[in-house]
Amino acid sequence: MNNKIVVCLGKGGQRDQAESFARRTDAPIQDKPGDYLTVRFDSKGVSLSGFGLTYQGDFVESMLHRVTNGRLQHEMLVKAAKSDKEGRKAIDATAGMGEDAFLLAAQGYEVTLYEQNPVIAALLKDAIRRAKKNIDLKDIASRMKVIEGNSVECMSKLLDPVDVIYLDPMFPARQKSSLINKKLQLIQKLEPPCSEETDLFDAAIKANPDKIIVKRPLKSECLAGREPSYTLKGKAIRYDCYVL
Repeated sequence: MNNKIVVCLGKGGQRDQAESFARRTDAPIQDKPGDYLTVRFDSKGVSLSGFGLTYQGDFVESMLHRVTNGRLQHEMLVKAAKSDKEGRKAIDATAGMGEDAFLLAAQGYEVTLYEQNPVIAALLKDAIRRAKKNIDLKDIASRMKVIEGNSVECMSKLLDPVDVIYLDPMFPARQKSSLINKKLQLIQKLEPPCSEETDLFDAAIKANPDKIIVKRPLKSECLAGREPSYTLKGKAIRYDCYVL
């Protein structure tokens, strides 16, 4: 099977976006879906399909209930990143589909999301664009900015100080195959699990934030073998916090 990604431009899709994406990824634009994965641009936005599955990022569906009606303060990541500092800035160096970054933005951070896979970056940018049209989420989404690139390289070029750097290097191989949902089934075909954990951690330390927050499976070892300043534990995951 040809593992080439193809681009489909559907009715109402942004032609310039589709053509720009096709150029950057060396993907052909065609009228019908390909044999492997297809990135579709149409009136609903950007979606990914293949293997009988279709996925589109959607913060309204996945996050609205987590950030409204007083629920936000119960999120462990929000507790780990708690701050009242004006103009606070965060980096999510392992953005994926941006749900954790969304929580940071809801807590008031200006969040820069690094994502090196161009397909995931396109899905993520589109999900943020659509969230900006939702009255309850538009302010949160407006505090999120996606940069397509390698996190280690991006962090080494940082010029402005940053308060928090968030790392979730488990993504996306954190669930047993029987539990993997549509999103992860498709995204796993795009992106291997993060293996450069030590490089990622070193780059985060060199960027000199006030705090690094690392998401880990509850019983796993500390990232790169480094003991955190303190840890917040949930049922299945924990957040290791390194205060620099």
